[in-house]
Amino acid sequence: MYHGRNTSYRASSYPNRHVDGRQRGLKNRLVLARILSAALLGVEAVLVRVEVDVASGLPAFTTVGLPDSAVRESRERVRTSIRNGGYAFPNDRVTVNLAPADLRKEGAAFDLPIALGILAATGVVKARSASVAVVGELALDGQIQPVRGVLAAALTCRRERVTTLLVPVANRVEAAAVPGLEVLAAGTLRHAVDLLNGDAVSEAEKPAEAPVAAIADDADFADVRGQAHAKRALEIAAAGGHNVLLIGPPGGGKTMLARRLPGILPPLTPDEAIEVSTIWSIAGLLAPRSGLCSTRPFLARDRSVLRTTRSPCPASSVAAGLHIPAR
Repeated sequence: MYHGRNTSYRASSYPNRHVDGRQRGLKNRLVLARILSAALLGVEAVLVRVEVDVASGLPAFTTVGLPDSAVRESRERVRTSIRNGGYAFPNDRVTVNLAPADLRKEGAAFDLPIALGILAATGVVKARSASVAVVGELALDGQIQPVRGVLAAALTCRRERVTTLLVPVANRVEAAAVPGLEVLAAGTLRHAVDLLNGDAVSEAEKPAEAPVAAIADDADFADVRGQAHAKRALEIAAAGGHNVLLIGPPGGGKTMLARRLPGILPPLTPDEAIEVSTIWSIAGLLAPRSGLCSTRPFLARDRSVLRTTRSPCPASSVAAGLHIPAR
């Protein structure tokens, strides 16, 4: 019977308000970890924040932030390498964000930072006070494979005041060419974890003199016979740093002369060597465990000449200071 305002309606009078009889806490356990990495953009590198979130829920592994197919496939490499490295992969919902989200992320260099981010979120990797950037590709057994563009990433880290760069062992000499940057080299995922936790030292300490990547080409300007006017023009261009345009019928000796021009050019300055080596590194032409390029490269735009040219560097025509017109 309804008694109007004399009847009070209290929340406690509803037996189904708390079906279990007590207030339950939140079930979501959010863990967020951040690690710096680098993405290639043209002939330069851009810092990328690898953000890893591990939360309770159905097991899933999602990568966002405009990744390409190689980055999306990294979840299988990362999961397998973590388990084969002796660590437990979280049986939760893992979300990886590559920021900034409007920049295209390409290549397998994000394998290692993603794996370390997951291990940091689960408490395996301890937080470091100094800023650290990480690049590297993971094999299924936990080995760290070399990647391209490490020199560009090292230059970006120095410009953005990132003090430490963790790279594969095969890329250590390349990254060590940048002064003012601490380079850590790891051969396996477990070694990378120990390096970040301060429990190990970097592999292959820097030698007294880093090896130099030289361009093997036996073309000598002294071998040219005749062509007095063309040789005089090339000598003036080499001395003054001018451009050269060679025009003539096929078989006239244009390519033969142009191939020998780098031999009379002055040696690369340290800044020029870093610039040329950066382009080679991004193009994947810099051999593993090699240092900076010491000689000026050469590019022949004629396909028939490319088969005999030893230096297919995309920007070598600029470095050599010449231009060869296409026939």
